Amino acid sequence: MPEVSIVIVCMNRPDILFPCLDSIRVQNQVAYECWVVAYKFSPENLKELKEKYPWVQVVESNGLRGFAENNNLALKQAQGRYCFVVNDDTLQQVPVIDRLVADIEKLPENAAAVSPRILLADGRLQTCGRGPWSPWRYACHYLHQVDETRPSRWNRSAGLFQTFTLNGACFLIKTEAFRKVGWFDERYFFTPEDIALGHQLNASGYTVWADADTPITHLAGGSVSAMEAAIKPARVRGSMLFYGEPFLLKSFIWCFELARVVKYLVLPRTPRRDIMHKTARNVMRTVFSHRSPKEIFSKYCNNL
Repeated sequence: MPEVSIVIVCMNRPDILFPCLDSIRVQNQVAYECWVVAYKFSPENLKELKEKYPWVQVVESNGLRGFAENNNLALKQAQGRYCFVVNDDTLQQVPVIDRLVADIEKLPENAAAVSPRILLADGRLQTCGRGPWSPWRYACHYLHQVDETRPSRWNRSAGLFQTFTLNGACFLIKTEAFRKVGWFDERYFFTPEDIALGHQLNASGYTVWADADTPITHLAGGSVSAMEAAIKPARVRGSMLFYGEPFLLKSFIWCFELARVVKYLVLPRTPRRDIMHKTARNVMRTVFSHRSPKEIFSKYCNNL
């Protein structure tokens, strides 16, 4: 039986996935199985994946699914004591999985998950530990006033320490604990299933940890695509579900997006301006909606 079940979701991007798989293979020695959820893969890319990486177990996913649903397709088949959930756009320069397994095995019995220090491609810190999230914190985040890189009780620059919640780009979790809390919550489509998981673990009596001495690189592209007009409304709707449908927070977001609509109306027309204007308008239309994030994404994706 494998010690670790690696789970990676990839949306038809072998150019990103293959270096990720190569870095896993080169760096780690622990016994593992590797699951790749091939989301909307072309026949050619699917064939290449299976031929080049025969040690990978491929789950084909072609329906409309988000991060949580796609991961759960593989997670529910995992045989390892631990699950290592990692984005396809990550690279390991050190044996991240080996180190996280060593970490969790020396932690208290109620320790359920541990994450590495996640770095951006230019070496800047993305996250190393995350604190609890509340409606107020989300509002500050909406205004770009939350800095998860600043040292605090939950974020540190060295050592193995207890934090609160997770970054879905990379973490190791006890399979038994993951199963007990119901895997990723599939109500969410793009976010905040990772934050929600950390909160659920804490509510269930588990603890979450981070290892600042174990880095992983997250390439995390920052370009704006036309899909943003479907992704952001679904993302915001998922956050409203997580925070309990707070009217004041919804009103704040509606007013903020109205200001963005006006802003983009008066700016010179460019492709980016048009995307951002449409995105703000779609968020306004759905922030008070009772539709699921998946339904919202489907609606606006079909209109692109």
